[in-house]
Amino acid sequence: MNTVFSRNLKKFRLQKNYTQEQVADILGVSAHTVSRWECNTTLPDVTVLPALARLYCVSIDDLYKESSIAYENYAQRLTSIFELTHSPEDFIRADSEFKKLLRSNKLKTYDMWNYGLIHQLMIDYCIDKAFFWFNKVLEQGKTPDEFAYYKTRIQKMKLCSLLGKDEENIKEQLSKTESHSSDVNEWCLLLAAYMFANRYEDAYKKFKYAASVFPNEWELYIHGGDICKKLKKYDEAFEYWDKAEAIGTDFMDGKYSKAYCYEELEQYENAYNIWFEIGEELKLKGYDIEAEMPKKQAELCLKQLKKSN
Repeated sequence: MNTVFSRNLKKFRLQKNYTQEQVADILGVSAHTVSRWECNTTLPDVTVLPALARLYCVSIDDLYKESSIAYENYAQRLTSIFELTHSPEDFIRADSEFKKLLRSNKLKTYDMWNYGLIHQLMIDYCIDKAFFWFNKVLEQGKTPDEFAYYKTRIQKMKLCSLLGKDEENIKEQLSKTESHSSDVNEWCLLLAAYMFANRYEDAYKKFKYAASVFPNEWELYIHGGDICKKLKKYDEAFEYWDKAEAIGTDFMDGKYSKAYCYEELEQYENAYNIWFEIGEELKLKGYDIEAEMPKKQAELCLKQLKKSN
């Protein structure tokens, strides 16, 4: 008869500093029963295995592995599993266990490190997946969905910026803009590249040139307003956002930018009015969930107004 299972039960118990009596009491069996399991005389019922695994902070599979060890807690075991698989499902399981430790105030220093580790590994996983799907879109080109194509390019650029690749972004986009200088979308992407890099003066110069070439492109003026806001050219920013709205668009980018800018300027009444307007417009279009954010922002502005009065 294979003795790995019985040897593991004894090894895990000793590693956890439990007596047979303590294990028996926790599992609701007799100490004699635990002894018989460890001597390989009898086997526990399969329904007991999950409780045994959790008691020793291992997986059920670990009970049958030659080289398994007992962990200090189950969260640590799940961390080791997630390190191996990088599976989102295993991350969720580990995260749930760490949250239990947090709620019971049992999170030790080593656990904190492990908890940080699984989040770092999950970030790496998500970054890889993001690039994979962004590249899938870009491989298809503009034909299937031009809107999604350009949204993907700017999102990929933002991700690269977060990874410290701003100069690569700018260099690559400068080349594309020079090759497709008659495409306003390439100019918008160039402005985005400069803004992600916090090079707002350079972005402003490129915007002024692009606006002279494409005077009737609403998205260009949204970028122009956002750039001016960062440069604290507030009057100019509102001028460009208003111009974008005057040109006409089904999107509300300019309104969002104006609302945030009014908040920055502590002009909460103006901010409230715009947030309220955005929320009502979204609800009218059937976007009830999307309307929640501007509704909350409007409420925050209202609270600020009451404080100042």
